Amino acid sequence: IDTNIPKNKPKALNTALPTCRGEIVGVFDAEDEVHPRLLRLVEARFEEARADVVQSGVQLMNIQTSWWSLRNCLEYYFWFRSRLHFHADQRFIPLGGNTVFARTALLRSVGGWDRDCLAEDCEIGVRLSTRGARVAVAYDPKVVTREETPGSLRALVKQRTRWDQGFMQVYRKGEWRKLPSRRQRMLARYTLAMPFLQAATGALVPVAIACMFVLKVPVPLTLLSFLPLAPTLVTVAVEAAALGEFGKEFGIRIRLWDQVRLVLGAFPYQLLLAAAAVRSVWRELRGQGGWEKTEHVNAHRAGGREEAIAA
Repeated sequence: IDTNIPKNKPKALNTALPTCRGEIVGVFDAEDEVHPRLLRLVEARFEEARADVVQSGVQLMNIQTSWWSLRNCLEYYFWFRSRLHFHADQRFIPLGGNTVFARTALLRSVGGWDRDCLAEDCEIGVRLSTRGARVAVAYDPKVVTREETPGSLRALVKQRTRWDQGFMQVYRKGEWRKLPSRRQRMLARYTLAMPFLQAATGALVPVAIACMFVLKVPVPLTLLSFLPLAPTLVTVAVEAAALGEFGKEFGIRIRLWDQVRLVLGAFPYQLLLAAAAVRSVWRELRGQGGWEKTEHVNAHRAGGREEAIAA
């Protein structure tokens, strides 16, 4: 029983770690829907890769609950299907806090999780990476752990604020500087500093809108300012293709309206992430490190969509 006050996830994990008797410790969130064949996949990955840590897949499922849930689900799809494999190959990986497995002796040797970090999963991933731990990714869409998106915009902003603030804490802690190669350190700096970049983007949006009406610039310079539109359009095209693949892999019918929502929601969703990043910087500067929990309504389970809408 976790008797820590105030409570948070890393404190609870550290309370449980001394009582674990198995060779490997796995972490799940309470609302998860876990596939019964997952552990076979994870065990095989430990053996094949001679891994110290195995990160398996997590997928948000309720793409049709709200306009932001669609993009939130796609984020997870890209992250666990592709991005984490890249991080594992580079021997620097900000672990997820869910469906992750590590050798018990290794967890105890590093003192468990950082009890004061808002992104304890990322933080322990960085520490293990600096110690040369071998991390493998086990992804199979058939056995991913299923979750849901936050049920409201407010909940989504709070969740992203916590993650962003946690990444900033890990960046400031500086453990990533112990990574052996310059390439790893550059990747770590870029990954952990992303909240700062998103916050800067959010702060510049109103300035950019004001400049549209106030400033007069030469036509060539105006045309030059449209260059970032090209990679943006390519990104949206890739996302549209990925949405179709997502539907095929998880047996969800992707409607034309879903594709329209994907395109129309691109800019508002980025503004939302930027707002959460600005909020995280503000909280960090004010020394506010409280754990803002995310409420759940089981929208990732059968019948959960109707419950989410009713809520």
